Amino acid sequence: MALIGDIVTYLEMRARPEGSRVHPPAGRLALMQVEACPVPFYRYLYETVGTPWLWFERREWSDAMLAAELARTTTEIFVLYVGGVPAGYFELDAAAAHETELRYFGLAPDFIGRRLGPFLLQAAIDRAWTRPIDRFWVHTCTFDHPKALPLYQRAGFVVYARRDVSFADPRERGLVPRTFAHPRLPPLGGG
Repeated sequence: MALIGDIVTYLEMRARPEGSRVHPPAGRLALMQVEACPVPFYRYLYETVGTPWLWFERREWSDAMLAAELARTTTEIFVLYVGGVPAGYFELDAAAAHETELRYFGLAPDFIGRRLGPFLLQAAIDRAWTRPIDRFWVHTCTFDHPKALPLYQRAGFVVYARRDVSFADPRERGLVPRTFAHPRLPPLGGG
């Protein structure tokens, strides 16, 4: 099985950022916390937002495993709707004492480029800092949107570590389509 190389960048903020706020773009927007998130809806969000960026880890999870994660009181999911359509989401994990992880964050492909990303990230930052935390952190990788790292940095996150990793090609394991293409990924042999 082929291995794929990647670089994971870890970022954190140690205090709620001060300064200018990101204002919502024009349009009919609604940001809603998902209560008792059904597994199929979560899978829809994860696959719609993450497929272009080779998100595959949660595809490995069984429905029971995913349902248990979604039921944890320390897991929060917020969905951004634009004109009534789910346009993106973020997932927070507040299980660790005095810190929160921005576990997943992104927009559906049809909504990228509309200035929704900074607005959604501001909402995640605001939500994380409603708790008594000392640290809010996130990681990104070279397969994520090329503007992800600069967006996090503009929002106030600071890089604290980078790590080279490798993983088995998820196309070979049937987790993403064999025809999946990404600029950093060689074509899969054997079509």
